[in-house]
Amino acid sequence: MRSKILELLRSKHGNCISGAEIASQLGVSRTAVWKHINELKSAGYHIESKARSGYCLLECPDKLLPELVKHNLSTSFMGQNVISYEDIPSTNNEAKVLAAQGAVEGTVVVSEAQSTGKGRLERSFFCPAGGLWFSVILRPDFLPQEAPKCTLMSAVAVARAMRDMGLDAGIKWPNDIYCQGRKLTGILTEMSGEMDRINYLVVGIGINANIPLESFPEDIKDKAGSMSGILGHDIDRVVFLQKILTYMENLYVDVLKNGFDWALDQWREYSITLGQLIDVVGVQEKFAGVAEDIDEDGALLVRTDTGLRRVLAGDVSIRPR
Repeated sequence: MRSKILELLRSKHGNCISGAEIASQLGVSRTAVWKHINELKSAGYHIESKARSGYCLLECPDKLLPELVKHNLSTSFMGQNVISYEDIPSTNNEAKVLAAQGAVEGTVVVSEAQSTGKGRLERSFFCPAGGLWFSVILRPDFLPQEAPKCTLMSAVAVARAMRDMGLDAGIKWPNDIYCQGRKLTGILTEMSGEMDRINYLVVGIGINANIPLESFPEDIKDKAGSMSGILGHDIDRVVFLQKILTYMENLYVDVLKNGFDWALDQWREYSITLGQLIDVVGVQEKFAGVAEDIDEDGALLVRTDTGLRRVLAGDVSIRPR
């Protein structure tokens, strides 16, 4: 009901609509309308109440609220169910609970901040207000060994959306998004499955959107960056999230129909790793070489002095030229 009232307010483009008209159109009492209007105000919407004129929507809050994210979202399922929080420990953890309870595919869990955000290899992730911290629930019908490629697919969606926002973003294998030498995004995919089937995937994406550069902790301030810091102005996080979800759905639908070939080709197009001299730190070894390609599994192919090496997991750093 709150979303329907908001839609009516939006349709007036800053002009007023009476409580009686809202009540009549939605089939509820004027008291119910008043209650929902107050809830919208509490959520941060600037709504003016005028005697004998009604309610006017003057401004929407800078928050990733469900009704804002879903407004004009052109997807068929990705982001059509949104659950938002002010601050939770981890959107991935919350999404896994919801997925286990049967949440529909495409459900998005988003939070204004995270207190215990995590990245690959259980590393902590700085997740203050102003960023974009969200997780998407997927229920693909392919085999579990294909799941890691959903991380690469998601990286492509984020890079494309960033480019739409004016950033020359690129992907460092396997899933970090960089611009001007600074890391803007980390992606963590977690799976629940059996030997021959996936129960669900949770793709967690953390993006430094509108974060002042001076707020980064000392240990990452020379490596991390933010979209606003590079662009010189804040971005519209709702529009940006909608772009990511749209690109992500398009890629995912293609993957389900045709496999990962196109998604991997897109990853190659946005890669800043391929063709570079890199250092690889694996579980038990370290080596250097030139990143030549990724294979059909998304593994990185590295040309070393002793031949071609296949890297499925590990840390990769690009040597400066």
